[in-house]
Amino acid sequence: MGGTSSAAREAARPATTGRRGAVVAALMLSMALAALDATIVSTAVPQIVGDLGGFSVFSWLFSGYLLAVTVTLPLYGKLSDTFGRKPVLIAGSVIFLLGSLLCALAWNMGALIAFRVVQGLGGGALQGTVQTLAADLYPLKDRPKIQSKLSTVWAVSAVAGPGLGGVLATYADWRWIFLINLPIGALALWLIVRHLHEPERQAPAHARVDWAGALAVFACGGVLLTALVQGGVAWPWLSVPSLALFGAGLALVAVVVLVERRAAEPIIPGWVWRRRTIAAVNLALGALGLLMVAPSVFLPTYAQSVLGLAPVAAGFVLSVWTLSWPVSAALSQHVYRRIGFRNTAMLGIGTAALILFAFPFLPYPGQAWQPTLLMLLLGAALGLFQLPLIVGVQSTVEWAERGTATASVLFCRQTGQTIGATVFGAVANGVLAARLGGAGDLDSVTRALDSGSAPEATRRAIAEAVHAVYLGAACAAALAFLVLLFLAPRKFPVLND
Repeated sequence: MGGTSSAAREAARPATTGRRGAVVAALMLSMALAALDATIVSTAVPQIVGDLGGFSVFSWLFSGYLLAVTVTLPLYGKLSDTFGRKPVLIAGSVIFLLGSLLCALAWNMGALIAFRVVQGLGGGALQGTVQTLAADLYPLKDRPKIQSKLSTVWAVSAVAGPGLGGVLATYADWRWIFLINLPIGALALWLIVRHLHEPERQAPAHARVDWAGALAVFACGGVLLTALVQGGVAWPWLSVPSLALFGAGLALVAVVVLVERRAAEPIIPGWVWRRRTIAAVNLALGALGLLMVAPSVFLPTYAQSVLGLAPVAAGFVLSVWTLSWPVSAALSQHVYRRIGFRNTAMLGIGTAALILFAFPFLPYPGQAWQPTLLMLLLGAALGLFQLPLIVGVQSTVEWAERGTATASVLFCRQTGQTIGATVFGAVANGVLAARLGGAGDLDSVTRALDSGSAPEATRRAIAEAVHAVYLGAACAAALAFLVLLFLAPRKFPVLND
């Protein structure tokens, strides 16, 4: 690891001469599938519930998938460092496609939720390994290009998911939401098998999979994330189920620490948090996941309820940041080559904090172009923030540590999003309850607005609730800025390619 020679590191790099274009195409297809399946089900829920029933638990169609993706990221990162990227990506793709086929064959809501979890078990391999391979395939000077392409694919797929799901559910059958994955995933899998050739690597003689650690991490993450996802929704925060889950989660945290300290090859090695660069980036991107919840979850409601836009127009207000984010990410290399990874990221997140802070000062009810302009600027700021940190971290570790480092970054970002959805949901509902005298939460109030029965005071209450969420997101951005300022090194310890 730390003492690996330059020749050994070069030997570990995939041999891609003449094949890199095909491999990149496979990575982009895989990334598109992972992003699509996080959002594509949302608009097909009425058809799925009408066919299978289970309305009371349908939210687990999303939560189950995201939980499985999040908690498996550290495991796949460690496996790819130990046995190579190709076998992990192939195994993950097969699991994902199997889960997709089983989802299409589901006979009730319970079966569909279980098969979505299987999908997520494969989706964790797609997310983490694709990002790691992108760094393997390109030297430092070219990594922004491939990472910006992957960012574009992720953003466009995530935004297009609900629309595509609605079209398939309306004009075909909801099962095609999952069946469509099979030909696309099979093509990506074939390209990987055919064109990705990693040099023969002899696994260390002592290499052992830390299955006890993997199980402990999976159980701990699953319990804590379930408590965050379901708290305040399926049961009150201070209820017995909520307190029991949090208590069990904290106990499992202690188990994870104990198991990982004793493991010869831990799933989450201590160096991930002992190295200032990686620890700072993990915390900063956790804050990014937190703040991304504000626009992605609450802006469409604001656009429809306060601005009076149709769903398609509301979706456009949100989607404009997918235009500026990848462009800014691609151009960020020209900035960080001059002022460094840390300063570039601080410039981006500092600007994002100001933009998020400006949102509550928009006039009421305002014009659609105003939040649209802010979202365009926010995408540009976050592109300048995220990509330099990911490229920077991947460039400070050798091949045998890159999968673990990348997975830790993605894990923290995913966890931040889960926490953000919980915290900001509570903030929005608290503001609504205060303004409306406990008349309901955001979901019930929004449904009332859709039916045309809500007064002007309700629209103002929604505007204030979303403003409070954006202020919280601005605080998360400021926290990321402070983490980089005081914890991250001024110059990242980049290794030679």
